[in-house]
Amino acid sequence: MASSRASRARPAHPNLVFRRLRGSRSPGEFATAVRRAAREIGEQVSCDARYIGRVESGEIRCPNYAYERVFLHMFPGRSLADLGFAAREEVRGRGRPGGAPPDPGAGTGPAGVPPPCCPCTTAGGRCRTDSEIDEESDVLRRAFMTGGSATVAAASFGFGGDSVPAQRRRRVGEGEVRAVEDAVRRIRLLDDRHGADGLYARAAQPLHAAYALLDSGTATRSAVTDRLHAGAGELALSVGWLAHDSGRFEDARSHYAEALATARVAGDPALEAHAFCNTSFLARDAGRHREAVRTAQAGQQAARRVGSARLLSLLALREAGGWAGLGDRAGCEQALGRAHDHFARGAGARDPEWMSFFAEPEAEALQAQCWAALGQWPRAARHARRAAALQDHRFTRNLALYRAELAADLARAGAPDEAAAAGEQVLVLLGDVRSARISGMLADTASVLRSHRSVPEVAGFLDRYEGTSARRA
Repeated sequence: MASSRASRARPAHPNLVFRRLRGSRSPGEFATAVRRAAREIGEQVSCDARYIGRVESGEIRCPNYAYERVFLHMFPGRSLADLGFAAREEVRGRGRPGGAPPDPGAGTGPAGVPPPCCPCTTAGGRCRTDSEIDEESDVLRRAFMTGGSATVAAASFGFGGDSVPAQRRRRVGEGEVRAVEDAVRRIRLLDDRHGADGLYARAAQPLHAAYALLDSGTATRSAVTDRLHAGAGELALSVGWLAHDSGRFEDARSHYAEALATARVAGDPALEAHAFCNTSFLARDAGRHREAVRTAQAGQQAARRVGSARLLSLLALREAGGWAGLGDRAGCEQALGRAHDHFARGAGARDPEWMSFFAEPEAEALQAQCWAALGQWPRAARHARRAAALQDHRFTRNLALYRAELAADLARAGAPDEAAAAGEQVLVLLGDVRSARISGMLADTASVLRSHRSVPEVAGFLDRYEGTSARRA
């Protein structure tokens, strides 16, 4: 049944126009030019040679909105059609003749920005949260079936036994690896829009499939093996983050450890740094502050082999959070100083794709968390306010998170009316976002504000919060 659906998909046609525009530059050189153009207009895209190849092969028939703005900036006076792309209406999930499945490249680029025509959006503009990861599993399943690894896919998706007989194993190739990489992007996109709750259980299925491919040991080319290790590790980190954000700390710890082991086996410093970064974050949230410091420092050692200043900045901020949790203000300030120095060097060509979220708003939010842990509430509130003001509204989950942090800091900084106003904004966003982390922060803020119920703004917020909580219960 999966293969019959795949057979209705429109075949890709090379984008020869875009290839001509690249000229004599290599795909990597052109990707660097795209990232440079993005910075010129304040956009964030993690373009690499692989993305350029997907565009030129026709796999990406229409770019997402972030890439559209960058391409039109690079080639002023031209339209998407002039650049060789299909009309956006043609790649909408409901606008495809014959019920063909969504184009996995349309609107799901490495920038992670979810445009209205992304595969999780209905014709009315509402995201199909409950079905998207199931669709992702189907995307993986189709790729595995058509790519020649049907027995591996069948076992990993529960269609067969727990193991695949050696004589029935087949080679893993480009299609399978690309499906794993696309699974990572789709899960991150959904988390940006909706938070982790409700996504975690369904995201485990493509993760099991990815590791089943690794266990099959059937890839013959080292480049394919390297990409499969990296993709499986990043998928473990994405699924681990869903567990982390939804309060399943032990599950998250297991997934992060799995990713770290994969990084060590593959000799992949970028994946290793990412795994240590997430582990440090988890340790801080779990109250293991010394572990947060140690793992952040270990991540920085790995990151020095990557050559990304932004990655070093994020890891220094993770270390600062650990020191703050220990009450060590001097250690925290030293780590914050290193984070600022690295961040000031700007984005670079070697920044990992998963770091598309790490811009000035996130840096401000992490500083707010440090000062909050040190009990410096007014200072924490200033950073949280800046994070909320700078955050792109398309990243709904982070917008809700930053405003929840602002509400918490203001409540403790002696500004209950402002805290209530920020809390009201979070309540509105929680209609689309399901995150145990954010819900917990808002509950804590409501608890602090109850002693200020005589303030009209606070009373109004508490009434709405309690009504919303009762309905959800």
